Amino acid sequence: MTSSPEALRALARPPALTPSVISGHEVFEGAHRLTVIDPATGRQISELAEACAATVDQAVQAAAKAFETGPWPRLPVEARQDVLRRISALIERDAARLASLECLNTGIPRAHLIRGQIARSALNFRFFADYIGQTQGDLYTQNQDYLTFVRRDAVGVCALLGPWNAPLALISMKIAAAIAFGNTCVVKASEQTPLTAHALMAILTEAGVPEGVVNLVNGRGHITGAALAAHPRIDRLSFTGGTETGRAIMRATGANLTPVTMELGGKSASLIFESADLERALDGALLGIFSNNGQQCLAGSRILVQDTIANEFIEAFVERTRRIRVGDPFDPATEIGALGSVAHRDRVLTYVGTARAQGGELLAGGHAIEALAPGAFMSPTVVRARSNADRICREEIFGPFAALQTFRTPHEAFALANDSVFGLVSYIWSNDLRVAMAGQEALRSGLIWLNTPMVRELRAPFGGFRESGVGREGGKACEAFYTEEKTVTIPVRDAAMNKLGSDRSHL
Repeated sequence: MTSSPEALRALARPPALTPSVISGHEVFEGAHRLTVIDPATGRQISELAEACAATVDQAVQAAAKAFETGPWPRLPVEARQDVLRRISALIERDAARLASLECLNTGIPRAHLIRGQIARSALNFRFFADYIGQTQGDLYTQNQDYLTFVRRDAVGVCALLGPWNAPLALISMKIAAAIAFGNTCVVKASEQTPLTAHALMAILTEAGVPEGVVNLVNGRGHITGAALAAHPRIDRLSFTGGTETGRAIMRATGANLTPVTMELGGKSASLIFESADLERALDGALLGIFSNNGQQCLAGSRILVQDTIANEFIEAFVERTRRIRVGDPFDPATEIGALGSVAHRDRVLTYVGTARAQGGELLAGGHAIEALAPGAFMSPTVVRARSNADRICREEIFGPFAALQTFRTPHEAFALANDSVFGLVSYIWSNDLRVAMAGQEALRSGLIWLNTPMVRELRAPFGGFRESGVGREGGKACEAFYTEEKTVTIPVRDAAMNKLGSDRSHL
């Protein structure tokens, strides 16, 4: 079995130049070239041909043509299911290479990717294949003179914009949902991590997705992304990424009244109560902030501990944090790899000085790992915050950086957790049913996870309150977003009609 870091790295085979893909054809045009970096080594691994507004328009027109005249929206549901299931099987077939490519491009430990994000990418297509075979419409028979039913039709062309922290898992979720209901789309991956989206395009073609149904454009947000968001032919836009970028996209789409879903930032709280199983709570809190290199909107980056167990829990949390293995993301033993870039790593580390200036206490980490330079490595960091008003408790740091606080009562814990502009996830660790039920009612977040680290139920809605996003993803939520409701009414007997312009008119 291939297992050495060198052999696993060799599986990636990135292209020298990563192009856009329009109607099944690679498009290398673009005056500007962007460098794609391996954050673990600082080396260039590919170049990106940036799509300008004209290339974006070409992609959108290809998607529009495929929707208006192509076979995909007109296929029977069973035929679309077959294609989606083939995509899932091909992702599983190519999982080893996709995991290496993602690892090379993101610095996320490959062991995490192979069992998590790559497997999830295959599941996304399999899930929506199953879902569209079980959907049902509404039928109204209350009016004895009419039969009324509601059908759902594909909306048209969807713009799908993905992030850099989980490129394949999150962009594949959007693609699977959009095309399952008969739509076509234009995809833009992050310019920082474009490699697996490009690799996915070949899989889609092999699985039988017709030309023009899924098109890929590459480039920066203010160039390629802006042209896509502002395009008048886009019928829906789904974005996962930062809150400020989300605001800019909503301003652009607002001019065309384009409906959007936005999965944005988070500053989620893990609430550790004295009634918790402390060993499981410790494991869960560590996973909540340090998995995926800490770079996830779902991160439990604020850890709130009840004062009666605070000393015991914090001591154990800090000791375990210091033992986390940071290193080559291709090494199966690595638990935290390289952050997305050196610039991002350095931004995360600025919060150490910020925390100290505001009275916080550094308990672990807080520095770059020079032995692994020029890679974007840092030690997992734990700071005890002075108060919830501190910047490390307010702002999304997006790295392996935990902010600890204590509380006395459940009421205080819920108030601290809710004191945020974000509202994505709340983690509750308690074996007291009264505390758990009070928490699920009081906490203002789109997801409540009780005695478990991150778990994604694709059937259920996923999204956040406040600045964590707009709209939801998931089975029914995606059906509602990627389809238009059409109400059809049919008389079951000849209805009486007034005869305008005749002697029998009764106006």
